[in-house]
Amino acid sequence: MPRRRSSLSASEARRVALAAQGFDRSRPAAPTDVRHFRRALHAIGVLQLDFVNVLMPAHFLMLWSRLGGYDRKRFESFLYDSREFTEQWAHEASVVRTSDWPLLEYRRRAWQPWKRNPLKTLGDPDAYLRRILEQVEAGGAVTANDLPAAPSGKKLNPAEWHRPVQRWALEHHFGRGELGIRRRLTNFQRVYDLPERLIDDAYRLKPVDEADARRELLRQSARSLGVGTVHDLADYYRMTARDAAPGIAELVEDGALTPVDVEGWKDTAYLSDKARFPRAIPGASLLSPFDPVVWFRPRAERLFDFEYRIEIYVPEAKRKWGYYVLPFRLGDKIVARVDLKADRAAKTLLVRSLHHEQGADQKETESALQDELGALADWLGLETVSFY
Repeated sequence: MPRRRSSLSASEARRVALAAQGFDRSRPAAPTDVRHFRRALHAIGVLQLDFVNVLMPAHFLMLWSRLGGYDRKRFESFLYDSREFTEQWAHEASVVRTSDWPLLEYRRRAWQPWKRNPLKTLGDPDAYLRRILEQVEAGGAVTANDLPAAPSGKKLNPAEWHRPVQRWALEHHFGRGELGIRRRLTNFQRVYDLPERLIDDAYRLKPVDEADARRELLRQSARSLGVGTVHDLADYYRMTARDAAPGIAELVEDGALTPVDVEGWKDTAYLSDKARFPRAIPGASLLSPFDPVVWFRPRAERLFDFEYRIEIYVPEAKRKWGYYVLPFRLGDKIVARVDLKADRAAKTLLVRSLHHEQGADQKETESALQDELGALADWLGLETVSFY
């Protein structure tokens, strides 16, 4: 347990937060194996999935940030074949520990499909949904392409729906916990199967009261964050602050959380009993836009004085930073942001823009960034790094 604290300096809070995410360890010198994957995934807790492929799907980049070059096929095999992890709605669509399956049952019970989803246009959607489960039970795992066409109903506007009815049906069952994800195909398409074939009964059948589940998820949030406000802790598993408050109060009473004042923070913070206090954070790393270090933008601004937004959906003329901008961490600070693209045809990692953060040593930043970009290009199978 950490020594009892009532306050943290701004630099201590940064180091605690980065240590909780595994950045107090240097990247492995030897080739990575399942031990490295397991440790990184447990530190992250919730691996948010995102398949924008302008550089590399964001969840693969999160492992790069912590481990450096690794065998992606080996990682995916571990992710989907070890039975230690599973996909669920957690922060967003995410990979979580299979032990979290019972903790998220209250979320699955409350899950509601988008109110304008095309299943509602079918003449008998319940019958169609039942047939899908019967097909999976009898024939094994499926993708949307394996399903029969949906019975005709109201004609859909092709411009309105971005997914076929079959995918909506599978995602309906996934949201309710009636199907899980066996693996992803090379095109990232989900392969769905029955949970009893994917989740050990010890987790799948374990009943957990909703209040107990929320409290345990908040405990895990605190361990992954190190230190955070009520809103920080609640956001990790997408709770409201109001729903999170009772669980946080109980964790304080139990000694799992300690209220602390953090230099520069307006709200009370809560320090995990598992928090580590390294004297320094080693190395440098590019961070995914969906890395827990920066995914909750108010916390990123409090921790690093780093105002961040994703501008993928911002018209090019209105972008301030670029299309796919990654924060660059050096030690315990974010010192730059860089807009990257993998030009696979030209075998080139394109650096479309680089912006230094105020107060950062530009020479030191550029030296560390050059090393990081070269290593990233090698991992991606690209031959050169090119600055626009």
